[in-house]
Amino acid sequence: RSSLLDDERTTVETYLSSLGFSQGELRTLKSRYGRGFVEKHIKPFLLGLSELGFGDAQVDKIMTKFPELMTCSLEDNLTPKVQWLKELGIDDSQVAKMITKFPPLMGVCLEGNLKPRVQWLKEL
Repeated sequence: RSSLLDDERTTVETYLSSLGFSQGELRTLKSRYGRGFVEKHIKPFLLGLSELGFGDAQVDKIMTKFPELMTCSLEDNLTPKVQWLKELGIDDSQVAKMITKFPPLMGVCLEGNLKPRVQWLKEL
């Protein structure tokens, strides 16, 4: 469904509605972050997930499981985490599968949480 976003005429609201977001949830998003944020940040964010290798079904699952992820910076948050996971030797499909199954993983601090925990596990 994220292919809906490839059409310039498709709004983020139309896409999120197609995922089952209610009108109330859409109003909450707009009131919390502003309409400009919704159109200028969320649509590029969703397209960026596709560029990172996530398929349409994976993007849909991520957004319905953890919509808060849409407020994260792709460049400052998600891309560095995805790259770090790949540097650990996890291939693209496994990274996508991991994040799709547990999207809140992307909300965890890389430097303050993920890296120290992985280092601790390596030392066991």
